[in-house]
Amino acid sequence: MRHFLITAVILIAFGCGTKDKYSLNGEWTPVRQEIAGNDLPKTLFEKQKLVISDSIYTLSAESVDKGILNYKDGKMDIYGKDGVNAGKHFTSIYKFENGQLIICYNLTGDSYPETYETKSKPTLFLAAFKK
Repeated sequence: MRHFLITAVILIAFGCGTKDKYSLNGEWTPVRQEIAGNDLPKTLFEKQKLVISDSIYTLSAESVDKGILNYKDGKMDIYGKDGVNAGKHFTSIYKFENGQLIICYNLTGDSYPETYETKSKPTLFLAAFKK
């Protein structure tokens, strides 16, 4: 379960590679996470950090995951290169709302989520970050 959460957080980190209205470059801290409609306790993610630099992401959690992010027009593709998610591809949608970066990941990577709603969808993970 923790590797699943780490994977989700990594996916949240993606977000560079192409110009977008808002830059995703910087250090991001999760403020909220949910899976299958259930909020995760803050103690599970309070020490996590996502760093995005152009098309490279590094997620520090229980371990460190690194990879490549591509994003454009509200969609992201996350490719794990090092760490627990090496060799994995995640798809997600993202938006900026109330000063936060909101990312909804499809942990199966077979399609982009259609909404930011995770209830009754166990393969969707949502995370909200602040810089």
